[in-house]
Amino acid sequence: MRYPVAIEPDTKSTAFGIVVPDLPGCFSAGDTMDEAIANAEEAASAWIDATLDSDQAIPEPSSISDLYKDPDYKGWSFGFINIDPALLSDRVKRVNITLPERVLKRLDLLAKKSGETRSGMIASLTLKAQKQTDHRSAVMI
Repeated sequence: MRYPVAIEPDTKSTAFGIVVPDLPGCFSAGDTMDEAIANAEEAASAWIDATLDSDQAIPEPSSISDLYKDPDYKGWSFGFINIDPALLSDRVKRVNITLPERVLKRLDLLAKKSGETRSGMIASLTLKAQKQTDHRSAVMI
C-alpha cells in the first residue's frame, strides 16, 4: 500500500522534512532524501501499529493530487512511501514453530496462568517485546 507524503525541501541548516498527511501527527526527517523517505516509512509503520493497538481505524491513502492543491504544502515536493499491507491485517494465520520442550512447558504454564491460549500468549509476548524494543530505540535517539 502506498501513502502520499509531502516533502519539505532542505536548507543549508535543516534536513528534509516529511509529513504523512493521512496519518495525523506522523512525520519524519533525514539529512538526505533517501534517508528521509526511509525514516518516514518507519514512522508510518510505528504510527499504524500504535493506532491498531488502540483499536482505531487506519485512514485510507488520499490522492497525491489533493496534496498538490493544498496551500499548506505550497513549494513542497511529493512522493509515496510503501507500507506493508500485512501491518494492517489482524487476520489469523496458522504457523508451525519448533521449540525445546522446556521452553514449550514454560510457555504453556505462562499461558495457563494468564488465561490465554498458547498462540495468544506468543502473540502477547511478541507485542510486549516489540513495545519494549521500540521504547528503547526512541530513548536512544
